[in-house]
Amino acid sequence: MKPPVKIKSPFILSLLLISFLFSCSQPRQGNILLTDGWKFQPGDNPSFSSPLFNDSSWEDISPLDLWDAQGHADLDGYAWYRIHVNIPSSLKTHAYFKDSLIIFLGKIDDRDQTWLNGKPLGQNGKTVSAGTKFPDDIPNGGETWAVSRKYMLAADDLRINWDGENVIAIRVFDRGGLGGMYGPAPYISMRDVGDYVTFNLRKEPFMISRQVNYKKIIVLNNASTKDDFDGVLSVEVINQENDRVIFSETTTTHLKAGKALRHSISFINVDTANCLLQCSFKPEKSKNIITANVGAPYILTPPPPASPRINGPRVYGTRPGHPFLYRIPVTGERPVSIDVKGLPEGLKIDDNTGIITGKILRKGDYPVRITARNAAGTDTATLLIRAGNTLALTPPMGWNSWNVWGLSVDADKVKAAADAFLSTGLADHGWSYINIDDGWEAPHRTPDGAITGNEKFPDFKDLSGYVHSKGLKLGIYSSPGPYTCGGYLGSYQHEFQDAKTWAGWGIDYIKYDWCSYGKIAKDNSLEELQKPYLLMRKALDTVNRDIVYSLCQYGMGHVWEWGATVGGNLWRTTGDITDTWNSMSGIGFRQNTASPYASPGHWNDPDMLVVGWVGWGPHIRPTRLTPDEQYTHISLWSLLSAPLLIGCDLTRMDDFTMSLLTNDEVLAVDQDPLGKQADKVYVKGNIQYWTKPLADGSWAAGIFNLGEGKEKINVMFSDLKLKGNSYEVRDLWRQKNLGTFHKGMELKIPSHGVVLLKITRGV
Repeated sequence: MKPPVKIKSPFILSLLLISFLFSCSQPRQGNILLTDGWKFQPGDNPSFSSPLFNDSSWEDISPLDLWDAQGHADLDGYAWYRIHVNIPSSLKTHAYFKDSLIIFLGKIDDRDQTWLNGKPLGQNGKTVSAGTKFPDDIPNGGETWAVSRKYMLAADDLRINWDGENVIAIRVFDRGGLGGMYGPAPYISMRDVGDYVTFNLRKEPFMISRQVNYKKIIVLNNASTKDDFDGVLSVEVINQENDRVIFSETTTTHLKAGKALRHSISFINVDTANCLLQCSFKPEKSKNIITANVGAPYILTPPPPASPRINGPRVYGTRPGHPFLYRIPVTGERPVSIDVKGLPEGLKIDDNTGIITGKILRKGDYPVRITARNAAGTDTATLLIRAGNTLALTPPMGWNSWNVWGLSVDADKVKAAADAFLSTGLADHGWSYINIDDGWEAPHRTPDGAITGNEKFPDFKDLSGYVHSKGLKLGIYSSPGPYTCGGYLGSYQHEFQDAKTWAGWGIDYIKYDWCSYGKIAKDNSLEELQKPYLLMRKALDTVNRDIVYSLCQYGMGHVWEWGATVGGNLWRTTGDITDTWNSMSGIGFRQNTASPYASPGHWNDPDMLVVGWVGWGPHIRPTRLTPDEQYTHISLWSLLSAPLLIGCDLTRMDDFTMSLLTNDEVLAVDQDPLGKQADKVYVKGNIQYWTKPLADGSWAAGIFNLGEGKEKINVMFSDLKLKGNSYEVRDLWRQKNLGTFHKGMELKIPSHGVVLLKITRGV
């Protein structure tokens, strides 16, 4: 976790660039799209704002991509954009409102001033005093990169040259890293109903049951404080696999000024198909139709059988002489009895809970045979307990507080997450870590220098005891700098003391976030990047407890190349993820660079999961990822052998989110004991293939569609880099054998979707 900052690493730059780029919005009738004709010039000169300035020698540039993507990656400071555009008076003829003109300029990083025909139009970013200095000199102050530039002018404004040439000039200042204009597409139009009326299809999530019954509340907002709008609301639900309309409704609607209309629908998805909800509002007296759509969640994961099934990793690492804690994850109708044979000396199992505790006395590999029984059947599995020097022999699976609660986390929320692991059954599928992120630290240390919890965390020993009693593990957060990213106390100059304190509390996992250490480091050399992490590694080695060590420094210095050498069990390869397609896909589909460096006990971390109810606290909302994007998210992270840390409110889990997080065949890809990370083996247009070798000799393969439309493709085994012509193929999400195929197979992939396969060489 860290706040938005500028990062110069080329790898991180490419990830952030993708997350910043937006697809172009669809133009409404009467728009003048401003996507072509822009001129660009680095530097700064007041004459650039004049409509008389000759910009013919300037280079062409797109307003949809930041200038770093267009040949100016090292450009910091000032640069100018200019465009010449005719604004016809005919715009007013068919306009709903004829009194105001809108100039929309998308988004701009970091700050900007805009002129229309040489007259100031607007400014974003602070100044020391009005009109005297731009920008201010406060580090990171006044950044307005996320603000949409939308200027409204009276139709009789003298700055507008109706039926003639107009010049828009934009002065941009960038303080390091990415800079310039980026989508949505800029345009000029008259004020319209669409400037006030919008759909919100994510405010109220779909209610879905495994019987494929759906309920959905559609929210239509009218932001105008004085105008009512009448029109027709139309709703359709389309089966995207065969384009069949499975629900349709049209109703006359009255939108009151400043109010939101809530419209409820319900339908049955008989085929459990991938469906799209499409909504439109056609206002009276306007040619512009307001539209929105959202994918409906659809459950592919079959419910677990009534008979027992032993889940979770097949190998588990611990250090001899340290406290041992492992809850055997088993699904099936209760009661389930668990029998264990081959436990090493020093360990014991609680027959009622299936929790193994104690201390292993000697190094070694201990194969433990587990048998689970209930009235419906029996399952057996072997868990290899490896007592040695390496923890996290498979990627950690658990929960982290940051993506949902941010700095508003407290002990009660942490206990609620632990309770939910058991009440929802997540723990029965191998989820085990309950990790507290930033926001737990007291403002001052004790007189002897010890760190303590703040008023939200009054007793860490009590909290860890509560979590451990359920067979789960507790994680915590700190920084090698004097302060954390949230401004709380870090571990600088207290590393050994803090490690001892955490061990005394019963902590099992530490996320160590770079944050303010950037002010301590002398430079960006490899030695300085490694120094604080080596120091905490030494501190952790002095305590009598297994603590998984997570390095969080956003991929600086290609941390994947040296994270293991400083003793890390996992390391962030990227900046923070958000719940958007651009962020998630931009991070996930660029992880192949780090692939060779993943191995048991040493994992590349592309950041936490963004499914379910998220929000970074205290106010939360459903994820903005579509259902297909969520399938892609979990599939890709599993192929990447990534740590799986749920980032949502576990007390608000719906059936769809549970189905994403409890598919044991998908999770087994992530937890495969071979410990290999998938490689990107094929790219053609928007289609990508990723393959991962598994311990049993088979392969996991993800066939991804990054495009905006569904695709039908012939997947050739040779393109998956598999030798041979005959393979047995299993759909892992559906847990269904598809058959034996020769040379290849045909697949349908939805937009931003995936088919996740297990491929085994045929006879």
